[in-house]
Amino acid sequence: QVQLVESGGGLVQAGASLRLSCAASGITFSRYSMAWFRQAPGKERDILAAIGWSGDRTYYADSVKGRFTISRDNAKNTVYLQMNSLKPEDTAVYYCAACYLYPTPTPREYDYAYWGQGTQVTVSS
Repeated sequence: QVQLVESGGGLVQAGASLRLSCAASGITFSRYSMAWFRQAPGKERDILAAIGWSGDRTYYADSVKGRFTISRDNAKNTVYLQMNSLKPEDTAVYYCAACYLYPTPTPREYDYAYWGQGTQVTVSS
């Protein structure tokens, strides 16, 4: 059974940092590219960042480039999202996702077969 479990969300003030974690089980983690998405109330789910199998290739959405960093630890079956300089508009439910199709990062939501349950991030002004 595949499980992706996100953690690390919470309520923070604008300008703060958070690190999200996503622990995977039931998959050969090192053979999955991973990604973080988010969905704000009333909006579509958007890609934030993606990372390839070995972690040497990454993709970032323009909205988070320079503020967010995706990384992975294949020994721990975990992918991370370091979020700095958080803004109120970053408030959303954050999801991790796993893709078995390609060794390189993909920004396309439909490429991801497995999803976590999400973790809430709320940034107050």
